Amino acid sequence: MLKEKKNLYLNDTALFHIFFFTCSENNANPFHPHGTLAMGALNTTSFSLLPQNPKPISLSRVSSFICRAFTKFPGDSDSDDSPDEIPGRRSNYSGVKLEETVDSKTGKLRLDSWVSSRIDGVSRARVQSSIRSGLVFVNGRVTDKVSHMVKGGDKVDCTIADLKPLRAEPEDIPLDIVYEDDHVLVVNKPAHMVVHPAPGNATGTLVSGILHHCSLPTVSFPGEEVLSDGEDASDDELNMFSAYRSPNYDDSSVMCESSVRPGIVHRLDKGTSGLLVVAKNEHSLADLAEQFKKHTIKRVYVSITCGVPASVAGRVDIPIGRDSNNRIRMAAIPGTPKSGKSRHAVSRYKVIEKLAGGSSALVEWRLETGRTHQIRAHAKHLGIPLMGDEVYGGTKNMALSLLQPKTPPMFHGKLSQLVSQIDRPCLHALTLGFRHPFTGENLHITRLPPPDFAEILSELRAINTEKVL
Repeated sequence: MLKEKKNLYLNDTALFHIFFFTCSENNANPFHPHGTLAMGALNTTSFSLLPQNPKPISLSRVSSFICRAFTKFPGDSDSDDSPDEIPGRRSNYSGVKLEETVDSKTGKLRLDSWVSSRIDGVSRARVQSSIRSGLVFVNGRVTDKVSHMVKGGDKVDCTIADLKPLRAEPEDIPLDIVYEDDHVLVVNKPAHMVVHPAPGNATGTLVSGILHHCSLPTVSFPGEEVLSDGEDASDDELNMFSAYRSPNYDDSSVMCESSVRPGIVHRLDKGTSGLLVVAKNEHSLADLAEQFKKHTIKRVYVSITCGVPASVAGRVDIPIGRDSNNRIRMAAIPGTPKSGKSRHAVSRYKVIEKLAGGSSALVEWRLETGRTHQIRAHAKHLGIPLMGDEVYGGTKNMALSLLQPKTPPMFHGKLSQLVSQIDRPCLHALTLGFRHPFTGENLHITRLPPPDFAEILSELRAINTEKVL
């Protein structure tokens, strides 16, 4: 089946660019759900990527895989595409105690915020769980309200609660499956869907939908802490979980994750839409993880930015680490990667189109590494935060402050309405290319951005557009 279909795969973003500009010349909107004949033709081609009658996966084969598929590469923490846990940081804070008096110069602060700031690396979700469990005392009294305000002179005694393993339950969630066979699954993830269960996002996840779709057994793995997307920004670009076995593989060295992630070898932010590949057996997981590690996986993203970069194309080679002023945000940290502070990160970008009088741009991104919030952090560093990215500066006020001075007054009302409706960073994983783990075929799959992205792009283009690349 794969061999017969190989010429139907959408190749890179060349087709995207050609189609995009052709529609633009004809004042058409290539992303609009009720758009042109060309759009219908493209959708027809892309739908043919899904085999008509994919074979059911063997449950007995998967049972062994799902129970063992969460080991890590030896030395994986040094890999460009390894989990984004900062080296040296503890992954399990169970039993850690804090006995400290709030500095007299400190103003009023939420209890959960203050405790989080005093224990480096622990998530606020974990602190909140500890507070609600009655493990935090303020001035000798149990305080189970996370929003309790502490002030200078208060004495706080805190014990971090034990981890509670998360359990992913199969849920009948509609999935936009772009390609599927016995070995891999490619899903077009909608914006606002979390990839895997985490505190605050226990249901409605992509993993839950995959478990139901593939009828996989539900298994819970206690171990490393999984943090909520909104709280610790852990749900971005790439995080590898590999079933790879080295020549010196030892079952006793297996490290398990705390939630079920059936074959997830990379991740997308909650707010990011687009393509994600899932392995359906142990061999596929190991092979895809190795491709990510060697940077042979092709990942192309498109974004709408606030502003236009000074250079229309470039390569951003700047390490990324946790922002010292805001623990839910990452930051580009110029200089040599510092152990425990930042990690090597490289993004290539090019401006496809300047929009709305040069106040915004359609930008393509290609990743050489996969760090947490890599595109968002590098875009902020370039001075072009993604539109709708409230965490990295692409706020509604920021967008309007750039758009309105460069657009005729007649558009201002429409722009205000448009911007007010943006509820996520305008970022979409457009293209995914990889070598099929079993057949060796090179697969290149593209999905155009969803209607919310398309509407913003269409309105900005209607004001003014200048093609660049």
